Amino acid sequence: MRQIYPVTDSAPCWPIPGRVAPSAAAEPGVAALVDWLAATYAYPDKLWVRANMVASVDGAITVDGRSAGLSGAADRLVFSILRSLADVIVVGASTVRAERYGRAKVANIWPQLRAGRPAAPPLAVVTKSLDLGSRLMSDPEGGDLIALTTRQAPADRRDGVSGVAQLLEAGEHHVDAAVAVAALAGCGYRRILVEGGPFLLSQLVAAGALDELCLTISPVLAGGRAARMTTGPDQLLTELGLAAVLEDDGFLLCRYLRAG
Repeated sequence: MRQIYPVTDSAPCWPIPGRVAPSAAAEPGVAALVDWLAATYAYPDKLWVRANMVASVDGAITVDGRSAGLSGAADRLVFSILRSLADVIVVGASTVRAERYGRAKVANIWPQLRAGRPAAPPLAVVTKSLDLGSRLMSDPEGGDLIALTTRQAPADRRDGVSGVAQLLEAGEHHVDAAVAVAALAGCGYRRILVEGGPFLLSQLVAAGALDELCLTISPVLAGGRAARMTTGPDQLLTELGLAAVLEDDGFLLCRYLRAG
């Protein structure tokens, strides 16, 4: 892995041998690589909403309905770093179902990046129906669970979820993405990581609530009719500024900041 933008004479270069997990922290060079990535992706000292996505060169965000087919070693490592840095991970319910989400596992989080915070960040699911699925509801090993829902969410669902997840209301009939961000910030979660899906990301962009996009461009052409990164009835024209680009084995890991 190397930094190719901004150009610098002193940018380090590290090989990434397959899957690098927190259990490998003692291996030569791994701790230094993690420290460098943590500094590269450090959150500013304020409320900050960051999205992390992977896409093919031609814009597909899934292969056979899931994003795993587009990922690589560097993308998986950055994924774990971003989760470790975040106060909370936010994801839409449809993405939870499609990607078979579980809660964030302590074993996949870098402990040196969690000083003064729980060992794993909570997972906040945006869900109007409060249908979280049995895997999230019964997961004993992951971080905490939050349900971002509406004031009109079914009462029976509320009763079934309230003992397992913290309920935060963020809208009357539909979850408002900007209100959801404010609700999370009100609970002390200032470093927010959004992992999809396209409709949630579109809502955040439309509301001006997305500060940063971390996009891994996978060196493949996917074709077909795979979903795009944002979707919805209205076209979004939002200017972004390129902050950094890392490269590894043909993958480009880009950081874009909202203009202004």
